[in-house]
Amino acid sequence: MYQGFYDLASGMITQRRNLNNISNNMVNIQTAGYKKDTMVSSTFKEEMMIRTGKYNKKGPEDLAVASRIKSASKTYTDYEQGSYELTDGIYDTAISGKGFFAVSTPQGTRYTRGGAFSVNENGVLELAGIGKVQSEEGHDIVLPNDNFAIDPDGSIFDPNSTGNTRTVYGTLKVVDFADYNALHKEDNNLFSTNQTELKKPTDSSVNWKMLEKSNVNMVDEMTTMMSSQRALQSAAQMLRMYDTVMSKASTDVGRI
Repeated sequence: MYQGFYDLASGMITQRRNLNNISNNMVNIQTAGYKKDTMVSSTFKEEMMIRTGKYNKKGPEDLAVASRIKSASKTYTDYEQGSYELTDGIYDTAISGKGFFAVSTPQGTRYTRGGAFSVNENGVLELAGIGKVQSEEGHDIVLPNDNFAIDPDGSIFDPNSTGNTRTVYGTLKVVDFADYNALHKEDNNLFSTNQTELKKPTDSSVNWKMLEKSNVNMVDEMTTMMSSQRALQSAAQMLRMYDTVMSKASTDVGRI
């Protein structure tokens, strides 16, 4: 009888975490470059199979009595590229293809797909409230005025200068990584990793005066949210039924 309590309670906890995850996706639907998260759950039995080394992809072995206890085992980030929005903002940039902008923060280098940049009081290009945007040259990108342009290769230059006299303020540092699963998602739409930075892929480019939208699909999130809410409500109702049965059983046993 108690097994039912454990199964239902774990299912409710898992659905609550899933709803929190969905809510976070929906809140960030307007965040430039945001990548949605998807929660994956597993059973207690599956977790034990993996941890004891008895997991077989072709057909897991039985591990004593089956359990339906659910666990929110992992959250996966979907790195699919979002659509683009033309903003005409002179500091707005978007990466077409793979790659991340590098930003210097007090906690070290962080990476983002959100290119809604600005300049501070010293004219240094930055991600407001986060840190300075890194350049391939290794120095701060200082923009003396708003008379500049950005090439697809990320070069920020004075459009009035040409040829050998072309004035380049810096080149946006765009990097990539071998394993996206090793990226750690942080607050403020940032990622961190211990991986070695790879150079910008040859098929990637920088789009000026544009922003990459989040890859969150509101219809999909609403559908998933309603399904999760129904599962949560059903589990709560079943749990109340279990409680009633257990209370009645204990009362009747006490009378005998």
